[in-house]
Amino acid sequence: MSCNTPKRTPSHPKKSHVVKSCEGGKEKVIRFGEQGASTAGKPKKGESSKMKSKRKSFKSRHGKNIAKGKSSAAYWADKVKW
Repeated sequence: MSCNTPKRTPSHPKKSHVVKSCEGGKEKVIRFGEQGASTAGKPKKGESSKMKSKRKSFKSRHGKNIAKGKSSAAYWADKVKW
């Protein structure tokens, strides 16, 4: 598996994605995202206010974990799913 390239895991019972995080000479396998969850996705023109508030809530709730960088699941969930 190549470094820092997220992949879908459709057969995993709970997590929707996996990535091999490579940072500072260390490698770590991280599973993230809820299987079957409907996330807000990338911002789209004309997006509903419900989706905007969903995205804003996720980012405020997980802000500290996203800031930890590539070695956290929240960073990858933010990048891929939100």
